Amino acid sequence: MAGAAPALMEEEEEKEEEKKKETKKETTGERPPLSAAALAKIERNRQRALALRQARLAARPYPAAGRMAAADAPVLEFDYLICGDCGKEFMDSYLMQHFDWATCDNCRDAEDKHKLITRTEAKEEYLLKDCDLDKREPVLRFIVKKNPHNSRWGDMKLYLKLQVIKRSLEVWGSEESLQEAKELRRDTREKMKQKKFDKKVKELRRAVRSSLWKKEARIHEHEYGPEENIDEDTFKKTCTVCGHELTYEKM
Repeated sequence: MAGAAPALMEEEEEKEEEKKKETKKETTGERPPLSAAALAKIERNRQRALALRQARLAARPYPAAGRMAAADAPVLEFDYLICGDCGKEFMDSYLMQHFDWATCDNCRDAEDKHKLITRTEAKEEYLLKDCDLDKREPVLRFIVKKNPHNSRWGDMKLYLKLQVIKRSLEVWGSEESLQEAKELRRDTREKMKQKKFDKKVKELRRAVRSSLWKKEARIHEHEYGPEENIDEDTFKKTCTVCGHELTYEKM
């Protein structure tokens, strides 16, 4: 019994020492060593992050090394527009919103100066083609409205007349050239109308002559009225159409 006591004491001391070591590991935060694969993965991630950071710095370098300049606080200011008619400042207007035309609502003259015209009128009155309205830069802006004459018809495209006139001068060069082109087109249209009229008259005359010729060429068939007794055995019939008399005898 005396020999077993020291052995028990030594065993208890070893257990106590193990507990102290475990407590020390938990306190100091020691972790078990990482494997070679885990270390390689960590190194790859570190290299990738470093490459991304260098690429970002090359694309957007900071003004000072190691320091990023603070962005200025936004200044809330309104960009006022200048009206082309009265010269006063304004923020927004109907013509600016729909046609990008710098005129305030107070100066807008919807009946005359800032009148809207249809696409058909723009093409006929100012000799513009579809490409002049839709493809030539800058493309003319327009608004869409229902046709007032018939709601079942297609919607109307309305353009600002001032912009249409400006585009027409860009296409034709000057107002004189535009007027000459309009007169030439008007003369051509009148010649085409006269040509069609002459053609119809010629066809009508040909049809009348043809009908007269057919009437004259057709063989007349007499239509006789009642017979008349001229003599004992002689009778006659008269055509009710041409008056021809047919005389004959009856045995």
